[in-house]
Amino acid sequence: MAKPAKTLTNQEIVQPAGKKAGKSLVIRRQYQLLLMSTPFVLLVMLFSFGPLWGWIMAFQHYKVALGLWQSPWAGFDNFELLFRDPQFFNALRNTVVMGVLNLVTGFVGAIGLALLLNEVRFVFFKRVIQTLTYIPHFVSWVVIANIFATLLSPDAGVVNAILMKLGFIQEPLYFLGEEKWFWWIHTAANFWKELGWNTIIYLAVLVGLNPEHYEAAEVDGATRWHKMRYISIPGIMPTAVLLLILSVGWIVQSGYESQFLLGNPVVINRSEVLDLYALNYSTSIGDYSYGVAVSMFKSIVSLVLVLLVNYAAKKTSGSRLF
Repeated sequence: MAKPAKTLTNQEIVQPAGKKAGKSLVIRRQYQLLLMSTPFVLLVMLFSFGPLWGWIMAFQHYKVALGLWQSPWAGFDNFELLFRDPQFFNALRNTVVMGVLNLVTGFVGAIGLALLLNEVRFVFFKRVIQTLTYIPHFVSWVVIANIFATLLSPDAGVVNAILMKLGFIQEPLYFLGEEKWFWWIHTAANFWKELGWNTIIYLAVLVGLNPEHYEAAEVDGATRWHKMRYISIPGIMPTAVLLLILSVGWIVQSGYESQFLLGNPVVINRSEVLDLYALNYSTSIGDYSYGVAVSMFKSIVSLVLVLLVNYAAKKTSGSRLF
């Protein structure tokens, strides 16, 4: 005997329609934002995802004369050659070390500067400091490298002059000619260049915190240090975690401009990063497939790092990117 058909209640009938109506209403309300964001989404698709089809070269013995579709296939030969080359691991080490140093100093420095500026009550002084720390971000790495080369020069360089004046050294040092100094010089240059720019988001978050929390803490007798520790720092931590997750993906995507301009053949064992390694290898012998294999390796490692840090942040602090 067949079972009688189930009669749907009014709630079961109305709820799906209500959900659809709610989504439709949200789209209608935000159609202007959707239209404004469409060109930028298309640009990202065109310039970030569109070129990914060129990864085919990593599995070929690419020849310019033959083109992409007629070049012979190589399988995983380029990757096998990559992982057998000691110079690749040296470049990978340099990339990771400088990436981590830049991440740690930039992350801690930006939060520290934002917290300090948030406590400044003299508005004019605060704006001057903000402006002075923002400016280097807009300065070319060519100029930054020349500034550091001048400061560290053994011939009338300010750093050598100060160290000799204080008695720390007896004769000028050629800082840019010593391998042991390069990582720290590069970190200092990157820190000075990007400190103010990295602070902007944290300052915006601090300005948006509820001022009643600070007023209540002040009534309870809290000092500035207590307000910073128990209100400001917890207030910016969710944003800091998200920015940290995004920044981790750039550890192996550090570029090559700063290393190329600050480095020289004497310190190449410490200055050559993956981008410079791929560029030099590809242009010196014309093996473009090998350079694409290096880029593909970097992208995969960056993706894995972001996923791991996002998972760790979700398990520890509850904040996550996705």
